[in-house]
Amino acid sequence: MRRYELSDFEWSVIQPNLPSKVRGVARVDDRRVLNGILWRFRTGSPWADVPERYGPYTTCYNRFVRWRKAGV
Repeated sequence: MRRYELSDFEWSVIQPNLPSKVRGVARVDDRRVLNGILWRFRTGSPWADVPERYGPYTTCYNRFVRWRKAGV
């Protein structure tokens, strides 16, 4: 586990609270994207600096915005 990533226990608590409705194209792994979102906020870096291991920074940003609007 890397410094800013969720542990298995933390993920098991958070996962049931995330939206699971699948529409259109299959979603990128929620855990990976959430780790990218958390990395961004924990480091204070711009979205464009999110490491590639979390996927495209636009995916992390868009998912964050959608979840925020939905109250997740």
